Amino acid sequence: MPPAAGSRRDPRVYARLALFYFAYFAMLGAYAPYFALYLQSLRFTPQEIGMLLALGPVARIVFPALWAWLADHRGTRRSLVLVTTLAATLASAGLLLGQSFLWLFAVLLLLNVFWSASLPLVEASTLGHLRGHLGDYGRIRVWGSISFILAVALLGALFDRAGIGLLPGLLVLLFALMAASSWALPPDPRATAHGEHVPLGRIMLRPEVIVLFAACFLMSVAHGPYHAFYSIHLVNNGYSKSAVGILWALSVIAEILVFLWMPRILRRFSIGAVIGISLMCAVLRFAVIGWAVQSEIVIALAQLLHAATFGAHHAAALAAIHHFFQGRYQARGQALYSALGFGAGGAVGMFASGWLWTHLGPALTFACGSVAALLALVLVSAWLRLPRAATASASGA
Repeated sequence: MPPAAGSRRDPRVYARLALFYFAYFAMLGAYAPYFALYLQSLRFTPQEIGMLLALGPVARIVFPALWAWLADHRGTRRSLVLVTTLAATLASAGLLLGQSFLWLFAVLLLLNVFWSASLPLVEASTLGHLRGHLGDYGRIRVWGSISFILAVALLGALFDRAGIGLLPGLLVLLFALMAASSWALPPDPRATAHGEHVPLGRIMLRPEVIVLFAACFLMSVAHGPYHAFYSIHLVNNGYSKSAVGILWALSVIAEILVFLWMPRILRRFSIGAVIGISLMCAVLRFAVIGWAVQSEIVIALAQLLHAATFGAHHAAALAAIHHFFQGRYQARGQALYSALGFGAGGAVGMFASGWLWTHLGPALTFACGSVAALLALVLVSAWLRLPRAATASASGA
């Protein structure tokens, strides 16, 4: 897991961070594409599936900010990652002990309290280690994308042969591997004092910060039907679980390429422009998924747009958050991004998609995702402006 070429950072730090991303996203590669199919195999309704899947985003509304506050006041992120990943592993074992709606509701809620802590804390530490070289983020994060691809491809074939009932046990194992990888994380980077005299509330009330968070919220709303029902949508239209895994893997291959190209992209385009282009792609992508599911070629092409709708959008948003939230506010900035984007936006998107799926059907459910992305595009086009200094810093120039 080598560092970026020409980087002045310690290669061992790059490798230790990359190991955590590899383990974390291997676990996510088992959960994200297949857990909805597991719930469907238990005969839950679309609304029940939407409710259970939305518990993750709901937890991300509150708990990452609490963990970040604790990390800032204790002055340590790594130790909290160690504790919360171990607790998440123990909580995941509850998946083996029952299958009723209420039991899974309780288990998933507890699991997500701890699961939601680790990635924002590690993201903040990663960006701290890469100070002045933020374009190198993609070259570390790409190892998570690689493990996600391996997980979805291998598990799709496994579930076609042996059944989706193996998933809970595999998740417990992968959570345990994630917890083990957290012990290899490097020590926390030293926080700079820059910007610490500015109250956090004043930063959050800046118009450009409000627009950024609103756009991230709406982008996550747009992805709600995709994260909750994409695999179900494909299987219901005749795709095998192996094909589902391949399509998820294809999207992450595209994501890998954009992560590797992000330094060049952020040198050439402003962060606001990258976010705007990503939203345009989201409008197209979710409409295509809803209305053209019978065409394997079109669906595959839509998956390639994941490079923009997640990869480029996420990397640009992280760079913007890092620009606005300086010094000791970095962990809280990442937690707010997780809470308002992946948390609140994901929860609204998944809750709504369960209702929409039941009452309007798959095509209109995905069309609503396109509408959410379009609203975000209007906001970004009209009001999001980022200084060139943010772009230069994000690219490592």
